[in-house]
Amino acid sequence: MARGLHWLVAGLAVIVVALGWAIPGAPRETGSRELLLLLHRSCGLLIIATILFRAFWRLFHSPPPLPRSLARIEILAAHSNHLLLYIFFVLQPLSGYINAAAAGHSVSFFGILTIPPVLAEDPRLSQIANAVHLAGQFAIYALVGMHVAAALMHGLIRRDGVLDRMLPRRRAS
Repeated sequence: MARGLHWLVAGLAVIVVALGWAIPGAPRETGSRELLLLLHRSCGLLIIATILFRAFWRLFHSPPPLPRSLARIEILAAHSNHLLLYIFFVLQPLSGYINAAAAGHSVSFFGILTIPPVLAEDPRLSQIANAVHLAGQFAIYALVGMHVAAALMHGLIRRDGVLDRMLPRRRAS
């Protein structure tokens, strides 16, 4: 379950970033900007739901222990990176929602469900939330970059099984 949730968030993160990059250049008159925003916001809602479910799952299902060969600083770095990823993958969609809500916009989940603004319209709050949302992407890029670099180090250099724990399992033929 943890492995599947990990890769679901990774895939959704790639999609939401690509959509986010495409939004500013999309023409408003064709409706493509609104479609990109709908998909971006919907994927962001999926990310926050998946991360919260994954955090809940993690409370009752401990991950396998890390290799004894890791130094304390490496264990601290791994746990810190994971915690910060959880935090930012909740804050990022939340700041996006606050940005939309404070601008007076509801947020639609793939056109199926509409989440109304629960905040009073406040252009200043919307600007602040937008700035947090834009800055948060760079924090996530850095955290994901460190996460991937560490995974590759464990898989390609140390070959200590850490990377194998999160790779999809191959079925025996």
